[in-house]
Amino acid sequence: MKKVMSLAMAAVIALAGFGLTSCGQADPVDVSVMALKGPTAMGMVKFMDDVDAGDVTDNNYEFSIAASADEVTPALTKGEVDIAALPANMASILYNNTDGNVQVLAVNTLGVLYICETGDTVNSVADLKGKTIYASGKGATPEYSLNYILEKNGLEIGKDVQVEWKSEHSECVAALANDENGIALLPQPFVTTAQTKNPNIRVALDLTEEWDKLQEGEEAQGTMITGVIVANKEFVENNPDAVEAFLSHYEESVNYVNENTDAAAELVGNYDIVPAQVAKEALPECNIVYIAGSEMKDKLSGYLSVLMEQNPKAIGGQLPEDDFYYGQ
Repeated sequence: MKKVMSLAMAAVIALAGFGLTSCGQADPVDVSVMALKGPTAMGMVKFMDDVDAGDVTDNNYEFSIAASADEVTPALTKGEVDIAALPANMASILYNNTDGNVQVLAVNTLGVLYICETGDTVNSVADLKGKTIYASGKGATPEYSLNYILEKNGLEIGKDVQVEWKSEHSECVAALANDENGIALLPQPFVTTAQTKNPNIRVALDLTEEWDKLQEGEEAQGTMITGVIVANKEFVENNPDAVEAFLSHYEESVNYVNENTDAAAELVGNYDIVPAQVAKEALPECNIVYIAGSEMKDKLSGYLSVLMEQNPKAIGGQLPEDDFYYGQ
């Protein structure tokens, strides 16, 4: 009996030497995670709350919320952050600018762009003919997405539709209030924020739906994608178990957020992403998802291909190789 016990103890010691417990679990890994204020962070709130409550202890997770992508990208490329939620096109730009040292783990937010007005004149893309659209995001995804949808519907910017670019979403809302015939391109949750201040603002078109209509006949169908979860590739290669654990918790969090709007909205407010009341109204319209594997690759590669056609600079000059997509 002593000999059996000694062998068992020796096995535990040997496993410990490899950083494993007798159950085959890896030792906890430090995982630094950063997300942007808005939809890309909303799907993560249950995961964050479980960590803070001590309910998730498999790894040492540290979360932070940034106000802009300019805070996230340098931290990720320098290895100060392991995993981050970023705009989809920014992930491609980082991949191209770091010789492939960024890998996308999952799609976490589909399109959040909406055409809004205070009247009732727009019910299809065709109705935008002769209109002026107030928008922000020139040189970024909002511009390329709007251009794609207008052009594929036979509308020429500058001729059929005028686009007046503003520096901030709030300027678009102000322009909308001052022009009874005005139309604005706004993202969630800003749409909901604007509606709380001006109940006359209505959502006329969901650009994600309009994008999907245009993709129906395409051989490789993509969809409008706002945000993705990315990771430092070196971290992924060195910590495969930690990455899988993170994705499992994240998927559970996304499902919780989508199925428990009121409770999730409180968490969104607690983490100062947007006020809880705004989150309660906005969450169902934020298109928060968890899409991984081959479906992620199909949808994201299709989306990036459209941006590539619009402006190669939007994705860093060229489409990413297959190693950009985790698990592919």
